Amino acid sequence: MKRRNFVKNVGLASVAMPIVLKNIKYQPIAKKLFNVSKSAEDRVLVIIRLNGGNDGLNTVIPINQYDNLMIQRPTVVVPETSILGLTPTVGLHPAMTGMKGMFDDGKLGIIQNVGYPQQNRSHFRSMDIWTSGVKDSIESRGWLGRIFDVEYPNFPDDYPNTDYPDPFAISMGHDVSQTCQGLMANFSHSVTDPLDAWDLAENAGDVDGTYFGSHMEYLNNLIIQTNEYGNQIYDAVTAGDTQSTLYDDNNPMAVQLRYVAQMISGGLKSKVYILNIDGFDTHDSQVVDGDTTDGIHAVLLKRLSDAVTAFQDDISLLGLEQRVAGMTFSEFGRQIASNASFGTDHGDAAPIFLFGACIDSQVIGPNPVVPSNIVDQAGVPMQIDFRDVYASILKDWFEVAESDITPLFEQPVNFINVLGACNLGIDDKVKDPFELMLYPNPAGAQTNLSILSDGTKTAISIVDLSGRTVLDPFHQSLEPGKHIIPIEINSLSSGQYIVLVKTELGESSIKLVKVE
Repeated sequence: MKRRNFVKNVGLASVAMPIVLKNIKYQPIAKKLFNVSKSAEDRVLVIIRLNGGNDGLNTVIPINQYDNLMIQRPTVVVPETSILGLTPTVGLHPAMTGMKGMFDDGKLGIIQNVGYPQQNRSHFRSMDIWTSGVKDSIESRGWLGRIFDVEYPNFPDDYPNTDYPDPFAISMGHDVSQTCQGLMANFSHSVTDPLDAWDLAENAGDVDGTYFGSHMEYLNNLIIQTNEYGNQIYDAVTAGDTQSTLYDDNNPMAVQLRYVAQMISGGLKSKVYILNIDGFDTHDSQVVDGDTTDGIHAVLLKRLSDAVTAFQDDISLLGLEQRVAGMTFSEFGRQIASNASFGTDHGDAAPIFLFGACIDSQVIGPNPVVPSNIVDQAGVPMQIDFRDVYASILKDWFEVAESDITPLFEQPVNFINVLGACNLGIDDKVKDPFELMLYPNPAGAQTNLSILSDGTKTAISIVDLSGRTVLDPFHQSLEPGKHIIPIEINSLSSGQYIVLVKTELGESSIKLVKVE
């Protein structure tokens, strides 16, 4: 019985069954699925989900806002002297010593104030938005699942096969990630312990041509797929290696990441690994009364930091740093002000971590501004849309063509430099010499242009899609270095525009979306 007929008969609940795909012919999937050059076909992305809504203000701490942090969240903010400084204006929670070392080594990046407009503070709805990459409509497929669907519309029928012996993606744990949900099946395979080979009992006796028998036939095929995937995973993890001595067997995230390193080094051709850390819904007991460096949040951040540090050390020792990159995300941040229970409540934007040897920019976006007076229940405003991050990872890391990325999302995306430091001989990727970035984007009354100046006279203009200049906001010389230039756009009508930057040494452009 074919998958699509089974789904029609038993309903949509079957779509999310944790039997997933598996059938990738390593090089073809890279070329066919991601349409990439030879240099990107064996790249792997590790995604870590911080479940519950991570408190970004106590994770990546805006040191230049510390006085107002003390006003707004005196019961949870860590002492200023304990902050692990990364730059003069930003630092990490003191539990994150491992990630501090990674930042110093150029292997950790931070994207600040990431979210989406009109943040939904429901755990379930917001996570749906993050995993689907769609906000204003209901989309059952994940942002990566939609890519897989384009090239493998018949999945899971006839998978695995000789050409495609491995899972497209791996979800560590009991549940498959909605990030890889496709139309007819989930393109990730659930793995708890890869050394515990699948050995599910098959039952062919009920295949008798009846309605019930046809369903049993289909389920039996799923069992066969699961067993075959399990054998492939077992072979890879036992053939793989691990060399870092930093893993802590008492840290569940470290154990899972060690398995990931073994599967990659053992030759498993999966492109994506997705992991989860629970517990970030810290309404109470986020910190210990009298010691804000301790508590639930500190334990979780240390678990994350230590595990990622060990994994990166392992990947380096295994000679895989040019192939593996990672990111973290959470469904939302927490509110600016702390509550009366030594915790924080659901908020809006939060930082994302990028990790690996191929980080392009270490701090993207300005520090969040913490005012001395805030509206009740205010969160950190979004300045960078999470879909821009997804799109940029697809473009930079997997080298997906921009024309293939844009249709994945419900709005135009703004590409930023995230993972472009390891171009491995890519000859068709031109790095923006000005490192342009707009935030927020989409924007209402004002946006900010981040620009790396070459030290010559700079002219900034905004044109509509017909090429007509509609604004000339900036014409003057800049000192060499990074600058943030505010641009008033209240006079523009809603729509798409191009921001042009010209200097004596060259020119570049970036897309702007104006909203009411």
